[in-house]
Amino acid sequence: MQVNELLVEGYGRLPDLVRGAVQGLTAEQLHWAPRPGANSIGWLVWHLTRVQDDHVTELLDGAEQLWVTGAYAKGCGLKAQASDTGYGHTPEQVAAVRPESPEVLLEYFDDVYARTRAFIARLTPADLSRIVDERWDPPVSLGVRLVSVLDDDTQHVGQAAYVRGILP
Repeated sequence: MQVNELLVEGYGRLPDLVRGAVQGLTAEQLHWAPRPGANSIGWLVWHLTRVQDDHVTELLDGAEQLWVTGAYAKGCGLKAQASDTGYGHTPEQVAAVRPESPEVLLEYFDDVYARTRAFIARLTPADLSRIVDERWDPPVSLGVRLVSVLDDDTQHVGQAAYVRGILP
């Protein structure tokens, strides 16, 4: 198995997990949080998709985030700002993410995932060693960045599944 095939396998587990977290929920259930200021299912799935869209777009020459070029923001009650991935959100900003349906989240996730999968499917081992971010010590390679995004997405989709499990 090639390394890019391993990444395709890892990322390929996310669609079923995301669907399991949101399918069949109402807009109110997507917005419900276990306590004031906590993350909702809608925010968690929106955020994991935003992070993947933002980080993978940075790796694609000349590409724009799907969040900015698509019509997803309106369905989440937000503006299409490239810089807004949810990182550092205040409780008020978390509460402002209000997907109108699971389909809005799934359409955005599916489009981002398709682009990510196509990108990683064609990577070579040499590509994965390329430095993509020198702001860190040590500098971040493409492979490390992709594993970081996958790790973040996996954690957040697990949190969304947990919140779904405690819905009243």
